[in-house]
Amino acid sequence: MHKVGISLCGGYLPIYRIDRKLIADNWGRSCLGGERAVANNDEDAITMAVEAARNCLCGVNKDEVDGLFFATTSAPYQEKMNSAMIATAADLKRDIVTADFAHSLRTGTGALKAALDSVKAGSTRSVLVTSADCRLGYPRSDQEQNFGDGAAAVLVSDQNIIATFEGDYSICNEMHDVWRNPEDTYVRTWEGRFILGEGYTNHMVEVIQGILKKYQLAPKDISTAVLPASDLKTHKGLVRKLGLDPETQVQDPLLSSVGFCGAAQPLLMLVAALEDARPGDLLLLANYADGADALLFKVTENCASAGCRRKLRELLDHNIMLTSYARFLSYKGLIEAMPGEPFRLFPSATVTWRERNSIIRAHGSRCQQCGATAFPVQRICFQCHSKDQFVEVPLADREGEVFTFTLDNLAGRSDDPVIVQTIAQLEDNARFYGMMTDCVPSEVKLGMPVKLTFRRIYDGMGIHNYFWKLRPVIKESVSNG
Repeated sequence: MHKVGISLCGGYLPIYRIDRKLIADNWGRSCLGGERAVANNDEDAITMAVEAARNCLCGVNKDEVDGLFFATTSAPYQEKMNSAMIATAADLKRDIVTADFAHSLRTGTGALKAALDSVKAGSTRSVLVTSADCRLGYPRSDQEQNFGDGAAAVLVSDQNIIATFEGDYSICNEMHDVWRNPEDTYVRTWEGRFILGEGYTNHMVEVIQGILKKYQLAPKDISTAVLPASDLKTHKGLVRKLGLDPETQVQDPLLSSVGFCGAAQPLLMLVAALEDARPGDLLLLANYADGADALLFKVTENCASAGCRRKLRELLDHNIMLTSYARFLSYKGLIEAMPGEPFRLFPSATVTWRERNSIIRAHGSRCQQCGATAFPVQRICFQCHSKDQFVEVPLADREGEVFTFTLDNLAGRSDDPVIVQTIAQLEDNARFYGMMTDCVPSEVKLGMPVKLTFRRIYDGMGIHNYFWKLRPVIKESVSNG
């Protein structure tokens, strides 16, 4: 039988967190406990998906990827293929299949199932599935505290599989429990006990009991159950109903440390489960929204293979706490910040398309006469002055260090007033000039290790403008799968 499954995986969490007590105190209401992840003011679902994709594909040949599927409920563009932008920023080849999956919290597992079917049918050899979400809960609501921002990516393939796909089962159910209309900023919900009891719990139990019956399994056969839930009480109730051991058989739902990341939550939790899995483990992934999906994966010996990917626990440990509710509202786009000078620009779709290899792919040029590397792509070498004697080289994955910098107190947004204008010396002696993000400006110093990160720079004329910034290097270690 043609075996398919997951061969690589990687997660992404924004560096910012906020203590839920800070949100609760501003409204004089009870705190739900823990903290939640908050996307930076230059991040959205596209940029987080790019970071997850780059983490997943770290150190592998990207030409072997035949497709990219993107799942979200908070796509920056309603009519434009977001997955094409992600594939380009991840520097994948042009002759690939791209598709957006949207409008439901079940899009993450829907995109994963479509990728598995595509590879199993032989239409593609490998498909990268990315999922990211930045949803908004009404101010003072439980959702405002419970929601989180994050992304995950898995590579579906029939080669070097770390977890084989063993089977699936799905059910459909029409219900108004959680929804958003085109004009809505915030997520709408029906009465809590109804949607969690009649909706989430009953359908998760039905789909999980259905897949266990279909493949003649019992709850004790499951090594790890990945069960995304909107809150801890509902998650515990589901585990109890299923007869699973919460100490040994259930993946941490990440609600206390990250929050509920919408369409990205199933893949984010699956990545965490795969990072700690052992050969022979049977993983159950279930996901609810207007019905439910359940998928089974069996972990292989390849899960111990080395890579350069950052583990989820490293991303959890590396964070900066927001200290004000006002900044949280501003970063979520609910308070309009006064734009700094670099953001008062008019975009050009023509220039962006013409220079897309430098702007979106972060390609530089290497002179074939003297070997000098430059960014962006230069037709005339700055060192030997030869003309059109160059090859393009990808720079996005190169590390480097701060060569020089200045703290600009006039150019920043009103919620982020200090811009760290930085020149970095990358590997291969290429110089990159750009803004530093995800940092404490007072802690930036010469020689600081930095990497490139894809960010949303500014909006103008209805166009979201993306480019590369620098960020401090997070301590990285060898990971499983």
